[in-house]
Amino acid sequence: MKTLLTLFVFIFLDKGHSTETHDQVLSITPTTQEHVDVLKNVSTQYKTALWQPVSPQYIKQDAQVHLFVPTNSSKTVKDLLQKHTIAHEVLLANTNELIEMQTRINNTDPRSSSTFYERYHSLEDIYEWINRTLQDNPGTVKVILIGSSYEKRPLYVLKLSLNDRPDKKAMWIDCGIHAREWISPAFCLWFVKNSLSFYKQNQDITKILDNMDVYILPVLNPDGYKYTWTMDRMWRKNRSVSKTSACIGVDLNRNFDANWCTEGASSEPCTEIYCGAFPESESESQAVADFLRSHKDSVQIYLSIHSYSQMLLFPYSCSLNEVENHRELLEMAQEAAQNIRRYYRNTYKYGSGAKTIYLAPGGSDDWAYNLGIKYSFTFELQDRGQYGFLLPPSHISRACNEALTAVKTIALKVIEKTKAKKISP
Repeated sequence: MKTLLTLFVFIFLDKGHSTETHDQVLSITPTTQEHVDVLKNVSTQYKTALWQPVSPQYIKQDAQVHLFVPTNSSKTVKDLLQKHTIAHEVLLANTNELIEMQTRINNTDPRSSSTFYERYHSLEDIYEWINRTLQDNPGTVKVILIGSSYEKRPLYVLKLSLNDRPDKKAMWIDCGIHAREWISPAFCLWFVKNSLSFYKQNQDITKILDNMDVYILPVLNPDGYKYTWTMDRMWRKNRSVSKTSACIGVDLNRNFDANWCTEGASSEPCTEIYCGAFPESESESQAVADFLRSHKDSVQIYLSIHSYSQMLLFPYSCSLNEVENHRELLEMAQEAAQNIRRYYRNTYKYGSGAKTIYLAPGGSDDWAYNLGIKYSFTFELQDRGQYGFLLPPSHISRACNEALTAVKTIALKVIEKTKAKKISP
């Protein structure tokens, strides 16, 4: 009896202990400069992952910080917060459960499953989906190999072309530039499915695809994305090896030639916003840049899909200066945000990147704008931080429909403007 009682107490205590030490996400709002300094120290000296903001340099007074704290750092971090009387709340108590929910394998044949697009998919699944989409739509879908990643994984772009009209313009959409933002590749798949399923059924989709070809890169950062499925769900960068440091990876969205490596990026390889050795030093960013350079006369719209924070952003992020057509881009983003609000009762902020968030040089949207693609946007999808990078699969449908609403709004506006220019003498 005594042995059983001892065993029961041990199990009870062990269970209680384990609930205290799950990986968690904390929400912390520093109210003094001392708090800011402590948080900067915590996020660099301990094994944690900053979700918001992306880098310690952006931590400031009275601005919310979202910090992923793994089990083995939990006690140390919370003790430090308590010691300096920094209040915090637990946003996510057990991230492991959410990750398990996201990666749960469903073996249903995707061709007969309506839920295929309401799940997250491994890189291998996405490559298989690309092959199947090509096989099922040989007349309207082409697959273009534009290059390969650092670890030699292919970078496949799908071209949707529904007719052979001469002098057709095009739209570019890339997803998954940051590895941990899983809702982003999910959107690229969602967009392709909607385009192919609703052409000639939905008026907006039909008008867009009658007037434009669409290039879609579902996973711009395949090495990083693969790594988030197998090793570290919070990984952001690519997986290239530095010649000057033991730290791995470059932030591909700081690696383009737009005020490269100025304020808002870092030349330190161990940071999350490392800009790389030089502009387009990474094979992934170079492949995208080369493709867009060779198609700049036809590509009118550039869209890069990210998460999280619910924002519709446009250039510049690399400078506080306003672009030439700032007002035009602002009106488009505003209308897209209003449509999301109207149909989905959800709020998206909008504006130029630098003024809406912070300076972020070397971004793909600024580079595309400077190339001559004057309708250039970055979308930050759901949510505002309740789940952050661990958005549950049950939220995929709504998040993607919101983004699709914004894409359609902007594309239809660009088509209108293009037709107006052709008509005017």
